[in-house]
Amino acid sequence: MAKLSVNRKQYDVAADPDTPLLWVIRDDIGLTGTKFGCGVAQCGACTIHVDGEARRSCVTPMKAAVGKEITTIEGIAPDSSHALQKAWIEADVPQCGYCQSGQLMSSAILLRDVKGVPTDEQIDQAMSGCVCRCGTYPRIREAIKQAAIHGGTK
Repeated sequence: MAKLSVNRKQYDVAADPDTPLLWVIRDDIGLTGTKFGCGVAQCGACTIHVDGEARRSCVTPMKAAVGKEITTIEGIAPDSSHALQKAWIEADVPQCGYCQSGQLMSSAILLRDVKGVPTDEQIDQAMSGCVCRCGTYPRIREAIKQAAIHGGTK
């Protein structure tokens, strides 16, 4: 039995220690906001935070997160009050919406690490591992800038 801290709640999980964290979060804990995209850490749909760093949960074994704080999209702001969530809605970012949790989790790290409004180059570099099949990249970039202006990581 492993003890995991997810979104500041404690869970006892009886999964194999090598099970990808994505499946533990979705199947054992029941938080389905984190999505499966590619299974090889190339698309970013499964991005979560582990001790404040972006991680691809599809290739991160559960054992690598024991004793650390895991944050999923559900934990970023359950009431959609985070500046990024507000900006995402205002900029009408999602089309199909499938990649959005990973996009938001990756952009949250960018805004935490960059003071002020990030440049297009900073955004493109930080978000390069997040694939949006609908191609909403211009709106994603605009939402990140809006969020930086209106509160960044809060």
